[in-house]
Amino acid sequence: MPERIETVVVGGGQAGLAVSFLLTQHGREHVVLERGRIGETWRTRCWDGFRLNTPNWTLRLPGRPYDRSEPDAFWTAGVLLRYLGDYAAACAAPLRLGVEAERLDVSNGKLRVTTDDGTVDADNVVVASGAFQVPYTPAPVLNGADHLHAKDYRRPGDLRGGGVLVVGSGQSGCQIAEELVWAGRDVYLSVGRCPWGPRTYRGRDLVHWLIDTGLMDQTIDTLPSQEAIFACNPTLTGNDDGHDCNPLTLEAEGVVLVGRLEQFTDGRARFADDVGENIAKGLEFVANLTSRCDEYVRRQGLDLPEAELSPNASRSDRPALRELDLSRDAIGTVLFATGYRPDFGWIRLPVIGGDGRPLQRRGVTEVPGLYFVGLHWLYKRKSALLLGVGEDAEHVVSDLAGRR
Repeated sequence: MPERIETVVVGGGQAGLAVSFLLTQHGREHVVLERGRIGETWRTRCWDGFRLNTPNWTLRLPGRPYDRSEPDAFWTAGVLLRYLGDYAAACAAPLRLGVEAERLDVSNGKLRVTTDDGTVDADNVVVASGAFQVPYTPAPVLNGADHLHAKDYRRPGDLRGGGVLVVGSGQSGCQIAEELVWAGRDVYLSVGRCPWGPRTYRGRDLVHWLIDTGLMDQTIDTLPSQEAIFACNPTLTGNDDGHDCNPLTLEAEGVVLVGRLEQFTDGRARFADDVGENIAKGLEFVANLTSRCDEYVRRQGLDLPEAELSPNASRSDRPALRELDLSRDAIGTVLFATGYRPDFGWIRLPVIGGDGRPLQRRGVTEVPGLYFVGLHWLYKRKSALLLGVGEDAEHVVSDLAGRR
């Protein structure tokens, strides 16, 4: 016979733990299923030199405002995992670790979660397993170099000797490229359309600006198109006490910029002739963002230092490479920092759209009792961040608690 529990939470990261805390506050019976350990995604996707991109003070899980030292510093993944473990212990989250949800459907009027350790029937299920599960690699390397996805990268010394081609100029791609060039490797960066922002502007961290100007609270219904949901977050880094990290700062450090990867053929990587265009879009994003910040300063009458942006408004006149011969140019590794795609195939209910994203409104679906928390742009720009996941969890648990 299936086990019966009022609410099943799938996922033991920050979203699932936030939901668990609030369910406990409401006195609701529940269990949290986690396929690995607490915060498993942080364990499997972060390299050794990784640091959070958001300052420590942005850790605002329900019932646990940040109360530790160094609020303006940037934690490593290891410190964050200890924080999540402490949070789970403090709120006595009813965790079942090492249990993977394999199927979600309906049976006899109940939501049924089939796991690798048995079956659970529930009135409610909150899916908090993240927005993107499957690493995406756009093209295979046919020969001439090792290749791996960023999720499998740990440190420069693990890579084969020779140069490294990093495909993807989002946060992971730029940060890994920086780490590699600091380690003395020859690095090529395939630049896409990801924007970037200044780590600090007029003496304040970018996250303060995103909050004050309302960008963090921008809601999904204000986006110009559905495709905008999948746009990259601005690229920057928390490493080395936080600094600018983008294609132009990397080029200044010796990274060779190339355009978007078009294909691999016979051991050659071919690139689009668009690196200049993509750099121009990045600079336009910075200009629009800082203009918005300046307008906020004027409106509020704030006395802040004048702008001192990093000198990254121009690039070298060297013609962009259109092709790399992996063997001739001594490229030992191609590293794909090309992100992840959603995979909710285990959910056998009509709540997944054609783009692979759950169909929901602020976490509430049309299937009674089925909810989502922790999705990118679930409701606001900050929905998937440690800064904002608690707000969505509160909304979902409030709706859940109001069900008969």
